[in-house]
Amino acid sequence: MKRFIFISVFILTGVTSVCAQHACCQPADQAFAGLADDPRFVMQHDEPVPVTLHDQAGTMVSFPTADGKDARAYVVRPDQAGSNFLIVFHEWWGLNDHIIQMADQLAADLKDVTVIAVDLYDGQVAATREDAASAMQSMSTERGIHIIRGVQQLVQNQYTDEQPTFATIGWCMGGGWSLQAALEYRELSSACVIYYGMPESDADRLSQLECPVLFVFAKQDKWISYDVVSGFKKNMLHAGKKLRILEYDADHAFANPSNPGYNNEAALEAYAESLSFLYTALH
Repeated sequence: MKRFIFISVFILTGVTSVCAQHACCQPADQAFAGLADDPRFVMQHDEPVPVTLHDQAGTMVSFPTADGKDARAYVVRPDQAGSNFLIVFHEWWGLNDHIIQMADQLAADLKDVTVIAVDLYDGQVAATREDAASAMQSMSTERGIHIIRGVQQLVQNQYTDEQPTFATIGWCMGGGWSLQAALEYRELSSACVIYYGMPESDADRLSQLECPVLFVFAKQDKWISYDVVSGFKKNMLHAGKKLRILEYDADHAFANPSNPGYNNEAALEAYAESLSFLYTALH
């Protein structure tokens, strides 16, 4: 497989903020949710193959949020837990068994890192692409931010007496939320991984980012396209932030093994790169 890696190591001058395709003038999560209005985007997502879970390593927990509601998350706590945390963001399907399985795998590979897979849908899991589109469009930006901040309070109240360090990872819809969480956690953030998610297009907001970003780009993706990723790269450079982009000759959602269009070779390579990036940031 041919792979291209771009590392931002130079400074551009005289570059203005570039709005990503589909993302201009609106929040990134709303821009991505708006794609669900396109029947071609909805049909692009094959309905997931059921995943059989074995020997779950974590447990579901609930925690309060500032809007007066309780939120949910799947937490995998290692025996030698410290103050390092990986926050996992699900695809538009919701916190399903595939994401729980991924949380278990990430916890096993990162060893002494607590992994928290958040439920952005408050218990709803979609089995069909139509239900997933509806759930994504029904979710509000405000609720997502409340959940992200609630996770931070959960960590500081229950899991560590030290200042925590957060890394984030997400796929599809969750890829965009991975970046939003890194922006919310500010100086507590150590790394952000985005798999084919809608990036932030506001350069002023990106200027608040305190961690490097690894972006996994599927070259056949017609929505998180080359223009979208190129715009994100220019905005990150303009903001003076570190970005690494991995390109794969694959389509949207290629890294999900419950996706009938799963690309095993690309998925394994992207996972290895992501794991190395996260491990370095959290150890």
